[in-house]
Amino acid sequence: MPELPEVETVVRGLRPVLEGQRLAAVVARRPDLRWPLPADLGQRLTGATVTRLHRRAKYALLDSDRGDTLILHLGMSGKVRPLDGEPGVHDHVIIRTERTALAYHDPRRFGSMHLVPTVALGLHPLLAGLGPEPLSDEFSGAVLAARAKGRNIALKALILDQKLVAGIGNIYACEALFRAGLHPEAKAGEVAPMRFHRLADAIRAVLAEAIAAGGSTLRDHAQVSGELGYFQHRFQVYGQAGRPCPRCGTPIRRIIQSGRSSFCCPACQQIGGQS
Repeated sequence: MPELPEVETVVRGLRPVLEGQRLAAVVARRPDLRWPLPADLGQRLTGATVTRLHRRAKYALLDSDRGDTLILHLGMSGKVRPLDGEPGVHDHVIIRTERTALAYHDPRRFGSMHLVPTVALGLHPLLAGLGPEPLSDEFSGAVLAARAKGRNIALKALILDQKLVAGIGNIYACEALFRAGLHPEAKAGEVAPMRFHRLADAIRAVLAEAIAAGGSTLRDHAQVSGELGYFQHRFQVYGQAGRPCPRCGTPIRRIIQSGRSSFCCPACQQIGGQS
């Protein structure tokens, strides 16, 4: 599932292609993805001009001069690619401008598109209640510490809570916790407040580095240009079970938390000693 860096990479790739451009045609080639597509998707977007492309959490947002915003989630296998020739069987939505053509390509169809009034964007169920962006000034170690106070929840589960901080997923949670020297199973309420500042710094650093690297391509993610992301070559713990820790040489361990794999160094990230 694409996380914040992958979606940010797609948004940045789309800006020079779509921002300021008139949409000559928007065509849905099937009625649904994960959920039904807006029945009037083509009608409302064809002829509109794209005024802004931006991101919220793991969603790409396309604003038009007609007062509508398209909310795009890439799901498990979605990508936006240049369309050269006829659409393929998995090219489900086609977007054409006077200069180019793009296809939303999604073999597994776990992605989604919603079209909502821009003025009510923050009230949409997918976006309402999301926490601050981790690369914004609204996010800090103090915010994490305040939310963790008195809670018995695992530390990794805390930072995966989209109501606390938006856009962090499994990959970057594992990497940030390793950088901060904090165990994913540590009880959030027992972590010293000052250590949350280190964690917030680690979250910001790993996300910024992943964006600069074009995200992580584990299976389906690709930039709009077709180039793969390469941050996966810099993983320190994620997917590295059995390999030596880059700090101390102890084999990286894989554990299961709430049905998800977590990766950590049992020596550098001990459950005890979080205070």
